[in-house]
Amino acid sequence: MVPVTVAYLFPLYIMVSMSFKTTTEIAASTVAPPQSFFTGNYTTAWASADIGRAMVNSVLITSVSITVAVLVGAMAAYAIVRGSRRTSGPKLMLFLLGLMIPGQLGMVPLYLLMRDAGLLQTHASLIIFYVGSLMPMTVFLYAGFLKTQSPTYEEAAKIDGAGWWQTFFRVVLPLLRPVTGTVIIVNTINTWNDFLTPLLYLAGTENRTLPVAVFSFQGEFASEWGLIFAGMVIAALPVLVVYFFLQRHIIHGFAGGLKG
Repeated sequence: MVPVTVAYLFPLYIMVSMSFKTTTEIAASTVAPPQSFFTGNYTTAWASADIGRAMVNSVLITSVSITVAVLVGAMAAYAIVRGSRRTSGPKLMLFLLGLMIPGQLGMVPLYLLMRDAGLLQTHASLIIFYVGSLMPMTVFLYAGFLKTQSPTYEEAAKIDGAGWWQTFFRVVLPLLRPVTGTVIIVNTINTWNDFLTPLLYLAGTENRTLPVAVFSFQGEFASEWGLIFAGMVIAALPVLVVYFFLQRHIIHGFAGGLKG
């Protein structure tokens, strides 16, 4: 496991060390550790690319997209698993088709749809796109986890007079807490790190996200590598914080979802 660990940690070491190097040190060696731990890359990157605004945009788009995907995906999975046995399988397969069909096939039609709807260069266009693209994996994990859970509590709630919505929000949703951590971290990583879709929908506006802002340091004839890696470190920190707080639920949620 030691060589595997080194292989995974080496790119992280390169990213962090390059972010603390001057241009001269980067030109001399990319592997050698930084000599003076130059922090100017972070201040320059933050100011010149307006990374603060880009981070706010990324947080807003990601948080709204994940919240909607969790609520809609959990309700869809609950309706599928606890619904008719004859139709639950085909309904679940319909969602899983989204994992089998490459998203690039719908890139042009979706772009034209957003343009005709007047949503380009707005947060709403990315939120709608992400909620739809995250739904297959979200429903898959929730449905797999629900299949391992006994419906006893739900039946007791219905006997006490609770309706569908009360049963879902007061009984089912709290029971889904372990797998919800997995859903949040997996979907957050996919949404936060996405580059192509924000580049198409938001490029050239103040609504651009962090990956697009970091890309602005990449030039046609020259690239400011110190600023690029400093921006990458800044962009990675929020995801690491989310993972730190949800790491207890990730493996348990995956195990329950795959078992189902």
